[in-house]
Amino acid sequence: MGLIRKPSELQVQTTIKALLYGQPGIGKTTDALSAPNPVLLDFDNGVHRVNVLHQTDTLQVASYNDFLAVLQSGELAPYKTIVIDTAGKMLDYMGAWLIQNDPKLGQRDGSLSLKGYGARKTEFIRVLKTISIMGKHLVFVAHEREEKEGDQKIIRPEIGGSSAGDLIKELDLVGYVQAIGKQRTISFDPCEKFYGKNTCNLPGIINIPRLIDENGAILAQNELLSTIFHTYQANLEKRKEEVKKYNDLLALIDQNIAGITDCVSLNDATKRLQEFDVIWDSKIQASKKLVAKAAELKCRFNKETKEYEPAA
Repeated sequence: MGLIRKPSELQVQTTIKALLYGQPGIGKTTDALSAPNPVLLDFDNGVHRVNVLHQTDTLQVASYNDFLAVLQSGELAPYKTIVIDTAGKMLDYMGAWLIQNDPKLGQRDGSLSLKGYGARKTEFIRVLKTISIMGKHLVFVAHEREEKEGDQKIIRPEIGGSSAGDLIKELDLVGYVQAIGKQRTISFDPCEKFYGKNTCNLPGIINIPRLIDENGAILAQNELLSTIFHTYQANLEKRKEEVKKYNDLLALIDQNIAGITDCVSLNDATKRLQEFDVIWDSKIQASKKLVAKAAELKCRFNKETKEYEPAA
């Protein structure tokens, strides 16, 4: 059995990598902790700002060595989602760790050298691969920053250096959290105002439910990302089913084409194929195959009778 798989035979992705970003205090960390069974790696020392009802098991990171130790310890095994808050702070810790281990990667002011940024990129990608191998969902939290492109201002995640591009390439979802009036929303579709990433046709804007009222009464469960992840994976399953139906239909078309031996059976097959369901470009594929078969058998199409007949 070969190693190459048809689209319908591919394994559906079981873990999701996401980034939530927005202004400070908008509720990003709480939203990130709505992912399935999360553990928080708190690089930003901000877990105390999360309502106690929504806090979860947490590593309060004091150094990059703490992060490396927990990755290797096995303590993350019970959790389904790793939440890193914030991505920018994690990179700061990473940079300091790199300079400590190799002073040549830093400059006199304590910032990374050009070679240091290259080393941080390598370490960052290594971390992403390590977490992916662990089979965990991964959610990054980041603050927003405003950049100018010509006369246009655009909001992007605040992640240092080229690592922003490296991170976003690896992600399935990038959501911008904002408040429209009193309603908090998360937007995954990129637009002229902010960056987003939506690889599975989620709604462009999703309202974030209010979790508690002014008196501290619970209004809703914190399950935004759990619901989104479920929808994402359900869409992937649906897409896989559609691909299988499409491939099965093309196989049936090929079976009918293979049974054509003359102009009479060509006409019979043409009528049968017209009754088939249409999935994506299946009708176009069937037409091309019929035309090719007609040319092979030297049958021409009579526009008056609407049937194939032997060419004169």
